[in-house]
Amino acid sequence: MMQEPGFEDAIIYQIDPALFYDSDGDGCGDLAGITERLEYVRDLGADWIWLLPFYPTPYRDGGYDVVDHLGVDPRFGRPEDFDRLLERADELGLRVIIDLVAQHTSIDHRWFQQARSDRDSPYRSYYLWSDDEPQDQLEPVFPGVEDSVWSWDEQAGQYYRHMFYRHEPDLDLAQPAVRDALYRVIDHWLSRGVAGFRIDAVPYMVERARAADPRDDGLWLLDDLRRYVTDRRPGALLLGEVDVPVDEYAGYYGAGDRLSMLLNFWMNNHLFLALTRESGQPIRESLIEIPVPPAPARFANFLRNHDELDLEQLTETERKEVLEAFAPEERMRSYGRGIRRRLAPMLDGDHRRIAMAHALLLSLPGTPVLLYGDEIGMGDDLARSERRAVRIPMQWSGKPNAGFSTAPPDRTIARAVPDGPLGYRRTNVADQRDTDDSLLARVRRLVHARAAHPDLAVSTCEVLEAGPDSVLALRFPESSADLITMINLSPGEVDVTLRIPGLEHYAEIVADRPYPPPAAGLTLGGYGYRWLGRDRGVPYGSSLGTHRP
Repeated sequence: MMQEPGFEDAIIYQIDPALFYDSDGDGCGDLAGITERLEYVRDLGADWIWLLPFYPTPYRDGGYDVVDHLGVDPRFGRPEDFDRLLERADELGLRVIIDLVAQHTSIDHRWFQQARSDRDSPYRSYYLWSDDEPQDQLEPVFPGVEDSVWSWDEQAGQYYRHMFYRHEPDLDLAQPAVRDALYRVIDHWLSRGVAGFRIDAVPYMVERARAADPRDDGLWLLDDLRRYVTDRRPGALLLGEVDVPVDEYAGYYGAGDRLSMLLNFWMNNHLFLALTRESGQPIRESLIEIPVPPAPARFANFLRNHDELDLEQLTETERKEVLEAFAPEERMRSYGRGIRRRLAPMLDGDHRRIAMAHALLLSLPGTPVLLYGDEIGMGDDLARSERRAVRIPMQWSGKPNAGFSTAPPDRTIARAVPDGPLGYRRTNVADQRDTDDSLLARVRRLVHARAAHPDLAVSTCEVLEAGPDSVLALRFPESSADLITMINLSPGEVDVTLRIPGLEHYAEIVADRPYPPPAAGLTLGGYGYRWLGRDRGVPYGSSLGTHRP
């Protein structure tokens, strides 16, 4: 099979199928609705899409409680709708990855139903059972919601393990039959045309592999997974949810032959510490401390995602600092460790600050991942429980239900938030799409600038001394434009000093506002950002990238 172009320069846009766009007016977003809105994603500048689960599900955990890994839930459409989505994405130059949920199933999955009803069922070994509640010191992923990772099942007459919710029993990947089932799932979706997978809860999968074979601390599972996927689709992306201490990252990459990308929780935590302190220092230190992924692997950097902002990679003191800044009320916090708010309300709805945060994200070495709706500054709904607070309908317009659905409001899968500055009446795509100074326009310019300079995807960069502590300045000297990015995390204007000869040969690529040429001195406005590229024979003022799409 010929090697297809890979994931190295990807810009990923994360979509929740239930909440993006409802094409048939039944109150739930669907695959056909995503297909209708793919041009919006392409116009934004993203070239990969990560779809959250659309499998058959009771939908008690946003679709991660799967009852059939090979199907499409009728509320999201038909298998043909998924095929059409992939066809249209291909026409637009977009690739699609989907969630691979292999750590657990729904309690309603036929495997579990057969396992609980018959100790001699071949599916009994698919799950973890015990006659007595083990004292294994395992802590539930959602403390305060679940008291233990073991629950008694009356029908089975045993305890079963669930690291997440009790309605999501853990699969035992130590069993070859379970791994074979996993590979059948991979086969199915690769054959339909997906470009890869975001793999849920990878460390827990590795823990079960370790129980079967302690070789490489259980990471041999990722070797096998990579080989299996590559044999079927060279260049496929394996994006891992790996929230572990930073010194464990290297094992999940291997020699570049395990996971393609890791979601960079270490950088994410320190990015919010930097925003809290209005200082670039936490990020400067993180860039030094974090391991360099082996080529062609990358880190996947993000601001927010569909879960809580889990701050466990910070010290207790640092975590308290971020919580006090961005979640001052107890209802804004979750599980004793994180924040259940979207980006915009944490940054007080300030479009300058939200755009600066995106400039920061897009400046970091690695692959940027954008959560749907953050590009317009959507808010959240703290009336919804747990992580559901950030899982609200996409705000397309000021029409009822935010233009997400034509169903009666009481029949939508989640309430669209109408009120307040971040509600859909005042924050939506329709109002921002054609406004040059809107948040959407600013983020679009940044994403297009990033797409025009894929050198930022390289795994290394130089951290520059810039003078003010609030400024993060990075240089990518091996890039075609010898790129320099500068971000001011504070609200006050600052003067920047870079010890780089020949600044007169650099030109503006993208900035938060017009600035004098670099040779006249470097200034950054409050929450300002500037990207400069070296003029290699091109007069100052000529475009070195896509300034405005």
